[in-house]
Amino acid sequence: MKKIFHALIFVLFSVSAFSQPDTLSITLENVQYPYPVKFLNLTVEGQDFRMAYMDIIPAQSNGKSVVLFHGKNFGGYYWTDVIKALSVKGYRVIVPDQVGFGKSSKPFIHYSFQQLAKWNKQLLDTLGITKANILGHSMGGMLATRFALMYPEKVEKLFLEDPIGLEDYREFVPYVTTEEQYKTELKTTPESVKKYYQSSYFPQWKPDYDYLVKIGAGVAKSADFPRYAKVSAMTFTMIYEQPVVYEFKDLRVPVVLFIGKEDRTIVGKALLSKEQQSQHGQYQMLGKETAKKIPACKLIEFDGVGHIPHIQTPEQFIVSLLQNL
Repeated sequence: MKKIFHALIFVLFSVSAFSQPDTLSITLENVQYPYPVKFLNLTVEGQDFRMAYMDIIPAQSNGKSVVLFHGKNFGGYYWTDVIKALSVKGYRVIVPDQVGFGKSSKPFIHYSFQQLAKWNKQLLDTLGITKANILGHSMGGMLATRFALMYPEKVEKLFLEDPIGLEDYREFVPYVTTEEQYKTELKTTPESVKKYYQSSYFPQWKPDYDYLVKIGAGVAKSADFPRYAKVSAMTFTMIYEQPVVYEFKDLRVPVVLFIGKEDRTIVGKALLSKEQQSQHGQYQMLGKETAKKIPACKLIEFDGVGHIPHIQTPEQFIVSLLQNL
């Protein structure tokens, strides 16, 4: 199944000829998503822009919905097999690309999890969805937590897949300004992207994961990449300055926490020494500590799995997800 799935992924995410063979636009127009993409028109700070999303209606509905929030370095494209599995079981699946990511616009605005949560509520309201299961991965876990804190009445159950923000990065990661982070983002290369993914996301690299690097680094060759890099720096600052770790105790919805025990993700990892890196981002411990903070939390751990269980072990992850839905 894995080989078939990843073969399909390589077809889905093959890019058309642009200015260079591997060059992507910063809104991924030349990346084919697995399902039709629609747009929600938004206005903030005097700017008009669009929020991209997929809305997958099952052939036979069970009357329930699942919303998938992607991580910082990704977009809705990496949820393909999760969408398919949920749809087969009758779930309506909503997959937004958050503003500043994926196929959505890249405006220069003040980015906050509160604002992102508000736009996602607006999306659900527009689609007529009164209540949904929310699954957030990585940065999407921080956003999903904020969404559940702001709109508990909209959340049937909260699923967090290796969320970042289980630590307060401000306590041990040196502060860098958005402008300094922007200069770092401008240095993005396929090699730097792959090196980070290898050190944090996957315990053992496989060629199957190369498409993630192809998309993550492909935008760096775009003439518009400086805008993309600036927005990426802005959202880095958002993550750093807006922790949710102190509010897990305030969640009032059922929570399932999925943890890959080999995850070693730290936001700002490159700013730390090797010794400091070994003291943080230890998800085999962070998962247990976090589960204790959250009322009505169920912890599910995956041995030998890193930051993205739904990519590394899709069958195992999907079975656990469906069992808990």
